[in-house]
Amino acid sequence: MRLQATLCLLLLLIFELASCTHLRVIPGSTVDLPCLSIQTEFTEAAITWEFNGKNITAESPGSTKIKKDGLYLTISPVTAANQGKYVCLVKDTNMEMIRAYDITVDASVHYTIKVFEGSTIQLPCNFPLSSQVEANALWFKETAVGKKTQLNTGDSSTDDKGRVEQLYPLDHDQTIILREIIMEDAGIYTCESAKGEKLSTVYLVVEVRPTFAPHSCGITTAWEPCQDENSRTGEPMLQESMGEFSMKLYSYLRQSQPSGNLLFSPISIGGALSHLLLGARGDTRRAIERAVCVPHDFHCVHFQMRKLREKLASSLQMASQIFYNPQMNLSKSFTNQSIQFYEAEPIKLLETSEENTQMINSWVANKTNNKIKVLVDSVSPSTQLILLNAVSFSGQWMVKFEEKPRKGLFSKLDGDMVKVPLLYHQKYLATMEYVIELKAQVARFALTGDSSLYILLPRSNTATDLQQVEEKMTDTAVRQMIEQMKTAPPQSIEVTLPQIKLNVQPDMNILIKKLGLSSLFEGANLCGLYSEDSLVLDDAKHRAFLALTEQGVEAGAVTALSFSRSFPSFSALRPFIMLLWSDHANVPLFIGRVTDPSERESWGADRRRK
Repeated sequence: MRLQATLCLLLLLIFELASCTHLRVIPGSTVDLPCLSIQTEFTEAAITWEFNGKNITAESPGSTKIKKDGLYLTISPVTAANQGKYVCLVKDTNMEMIRAYDITVDASVHYTIKVFEGSTIQLPCNFPLSSQVEANALWFKETAVGKKTQLNTGDSSTDDKGRVEQLYPLDHDQTIILREIIMEDAGIYTCESAKGEKLSTVYLVVEVRPTFAPHSCGITTAWEPCQDENSRTGEPMLQESMGEFSMKLYSYLRQSQPSGNLLFSPISIGGALSHLLLGARGDTRRAIERAVCVPHDFHCVHFQMRKLREKLASSLQMASQIFYNPQMNLSKSFTNQSIQFYEAEPIKLLETSEENTQMINSWVANKTNNKIKVLVDSVSPSTQLILLNAVSFSGQWMVKFEEKPRKGLFSKLDGDMVKVPLLYHQKYLATMEYVIELKAQVARFALTGDSSLYILLPRSNTATDLQQVEEKMTDTAVRQMIEQMKTAPPQSIEVTLPQIKLNVQPDMNILIKKLGLSSLFEGANLCGLYSEDSLVLDDAKHRAFLALTEQGVEAGAVTALSFSRSFPSFSALRPFIMLLWSDHANVPLFIGRVTDPSERESWGADRRRK
């Protein structure tokens, strides 16, 4: 009987140990592979290990080591070279046992995310910033060992009913959002490039949602009063926050659109978000404060925004407004403070999409002196709340350019040349410096309205040199540049600029998500604005118009130009960055990039998809 029992045990061992265990490990980790899964009496048996068919010995190079006479194999640290099949072979006089491991080394970035059932979560993934984004990454969910199914990141017409969405298409950030999570969503998700390079792995753990009380704002109060309106620190604090916010916006926008024309008004976007901040409470308030770079205890932010808008009124036309569903009873305190600080009484939406579209665009045209006539194409009938913003700037050169029409060739990033009308002056009085910290030639042109236009010219027309300047444009570097230019003496310069007339509408919805405010679209705490239910931001728009032209000049015949070089020259006939700065308020009004001055209008990614 003892022989029969032993034989039965051996048969069990052969069956168990002959199976292959699949392991996924990450670089830099330590892995111990046991040869035997249970204690046996065969301590005198010979144990050998193989890796991809070759014997492993104590003298084998690399990070693989045999321990305890072969009972364990240790790999430390794990590298990509350790990927493959490991086999432990145990031989005794009357017995042979095999145990196999199939190891996959996952070099992608790893995340573990725990979330409650019914929640919305973002799964992170990023292309290296040094790479060019030619196609969106592919997302997969593992269904079994070695098997996976691709996620459909399309719109609401897909089988996933819009639960999965690509947040930033054709961006270095390939994060997706997964809505209304169910228990079956738990598992391993991988993000890969179109070439199959793994970029990130997300381990999603779904837990049963605890029971929460119904939505309640409790007692809501107005925004805290500004206790010291005459404080000398309030204005510099807002200026510093606006500078940091501006460069953050430019960084996000240039990543989303690495080569095209850009134009936005940070003072306008910041004003719109601070307007919304007036009604935000709890986590939503803290998120917006972080987004616009203001301290949490800066109670005077709205008072200072009003002072800033008043300073800019002579040159900048700026309008911010909130349109809301008439079934909502907005807080009286919010309405009063909206009028007090932003000169904007919230407006009720009308009955039809057509009426609302016409009402909003008429309002925009009126607020911008018809420089911007169309901001929205349509308004959804289910809209609860719309946050709108529109700005325009018109500045005259303090030193006039010559009136003779000229045309020249502008060299684009790809080397193509386009004919453009020029602004030319042989002896323009301006400031020009090479700013080492930015690796750019910078010229400052004075404008009416106590403003200045800074043009940052990279060393060449290549994308690499342009990106190098952009990467160095921190808020500190920009302010140091402005101080350097203010102290430098003006000189007579031969100036050649392309005439610029840009009308740009960046994708504000994507920008808001980039700012860490995705919760606005999922359900925000805007109890200071409306206390009866949670609110969802339906849409956000921003449109910027900037014209820097020679008044009354029309395009003339094409002429070949041959300029004399008797004076220092500044020729912006290749891609450049421009910064429109209010010297009076000491804040940026517009930031832009010109890569093709012949392109008069640029739209956000959301509009192009439509």
